[in-house]
Amino acid sequence: MVSVPATYGAILVGGFLAAALSGIVTVQSFIYYKLYPTDLAWRKAVVAVIWVLDSIHTALVGASIWIYLIDNFGDTSKINDIPETVAMTIALTAILTFIVHCFFAHRIHKLSRCDWRITAPILAFAFLRLCSATVTTAEMIHLKTFTEFKQEFRWVFTLGLALSCLVDILIAIFLCYSLRATRKAASSMDYVINSVILYTLENNSLTSAATVISMICWLVMPTNLIFMGLHFVISKLYANSLLATLNARKQLRQERAQRGLSGELPLAFPGLVNRFRSDHRDSSRMDPIGTKLEINVEKTVQYEVDANIMTPHSPSVSSTSPKASCHPSEAISQMA
Repeated sequence: MVSVPATYGAILVGGFLAAALSGIVTVQSFIYYKLYPTDLAWRKAVVAVIWVLDSIHTALVGASIWIYLIDNFGDTSKINDIPETVAMTIALTAILTFIVHCFFAHRIHKLSRCDWRITAPILAFAFLRLCSATVTTAEMIHLKTFTEFKQEFRWVFTLGLALSCLVDILIAIFLCYSLRATRKAASSMDYVINSVILYTLENNSLTSAATVISMICWLVMPTNLIFMGLHFVISKLYANSLLATLNARKQLRQERAQRGLSGELPLAFPGLVNRFRSDHRDSSRMDPIGTKLEINVEKTVQYEVDANIMTPHSPSVSSTSPKASCHPSEAISQMA
């Protein structure tokens, strides 16, 4: 017995969410070209390619829903069939994911001072994910049913989702590590760097969560299409993560300019902010360490007495003419 909510319903809800997120991609693309008209040409090209591929993906999702709900209306036996439009959405999702992974790998490569030991594994796993999705698309078109595909190539689709999640984790780890290493040498950029770290964690955690949930549904519930409804959304999340990263640059620059050269941390890390301010107040209350001088002066007085002034007519010394000279000697000690 076919579960309509878990099959047709999942496809329909996934299509609605994909269309909504595609609208956000379009808005973000428009904002990008408006905010950064003089940006680098290759970045403009990447945004254009992302928007075109996302629009094609949305059209294929709509065509898939039409086939399932309109062309095959009332025929539940067709739910096991794999329309070519569904198979092509998997390939387009992989292409979009690969572009986004390469974009973040490029950033890591620059932050790590062109260290290929860090960038090469990310690019290798991203390329393997693309190859896995390509094989999945080709075999779905060839076999035409989910039953046959699951029997022979279930591991290929699973491998592709697992690699996508792995690349997201590697990007988050290496990017955060590179940014924190940069922050040690440029304390005035602490706010911007911490904000970028926060954006990185948020974006990668969102795409990784969607990929993991889709993979779990694929493995645990193979008789329905919930995994496919979630898979429709994955490419939109990747596209929005890249565009959000590009569009956030102007806001970060404005916040950086407002703070000047201060090393204030963002509110995303309130504990560190309180600690920083507390240490600053404590250091300002401390008495300055000065230099104490101790001077000892020794005086030597010499008296010269003229013995010739004594005469026989004078029984005693009538006068004394002192002549003194002072010779100071100084002992100086310094205490910290």
